[in-house]
Amino acid sequence: MKTIGAIVNVRKPEAADTLKRLVVQSKALGLHLLVTSDAAALLHHLKPVSEAELFDKAEALVVLGGDGTMLGAVRALAGRDTPLLGVNIGSLGFMTSVPEEELEHALTALAGGSCVVEARSLMECRYQPAQGTPQVFHALNELAIGWGASSKMVTLELTVDDEPVTAYACDGMIIATPTGSTGHSLSAGGPLLHPQTPAFVVTVMCPHTLSTRPLVIADSALIGVRLSSAPKQLLFSFDGQEHALGQGDRIDIRRSPRVARFVHLPGYSYFAVLRQKLHWRGSSLL
Repeated sequence: MKTIGAIVNVRKPEAADTLKRLVVQSKALGLHLLVTSDAAALLHHLKPVSEAELFDKAEALVVLGGDGTMLGAVRALAGRDTPLLGVNIGSLGFMTSVPEEELEHALTALAGGSCVVEARSLMECRYQPAQGTPQVFHALNELAIGWGASSKMVTLELTVDDEPVTAYACDGMIIATPTGSTGHSLSAGGPLLHPQTPAFVVTVMCPHTLSTRPLVIADSALIGVRLSSAPKQLLFSFDGQEHALGQGDRIDIRRSPRVARFVHLPGYSYFAVLRQKLHWRGSSLL
């Protein structure tokens, strides 16, 4: 590996210092580091390149930020296979698996080829408005429907492979990938899915019946959601990118042919991340 790119959340207080360390370590390892203008503005001696050049030339991307920065990087890659090494200078950091203090070690492992690359599934969502042209979106984390300006409930009809499941009177719904199962879905009572689980989880927000429980559905299925009754304006969100949702609109969700590629340090453990981030306290042997 000779050329790497950096995607930096410049709003983080630690961004400039962490980027400086990345520059120093890249030079020490003989790596050519590419940055765009927003990152170059943090260190004025850096020469920026365009985003297109960054994505075309970088063999790997080092993402300095939190999970939101990782989601933005996956979205910007638009299906490219470039692997992402997430360095956590955010708060929670389920996807940014490298702590800030291990930046130099991680870059050395990346340059030496000892890191592990893990493929994460994406969802492909086809939004069909009741009137208008369909649009297609891709998401690493989730599709979320809800957050209207009123407390009134809506009715969402769920189908799987065109077979009716039920109609939910609720505040909203979250359909998450395994990666996204640690996000809004978890907060709404959904289960954790291991990243390699070939499934989606459907979690209903504040359903009007206590018998409603989250559903885990194979990602080979086609999941359909239709807004059949809406006394208020709803939004739907793909990884935080919001759009209006109207009555009669439908969204179909399937597994995308695209994947996101995450780079982990040797010895990375998903369960160790869960223990740390969720503050699990079990056996003292762990």
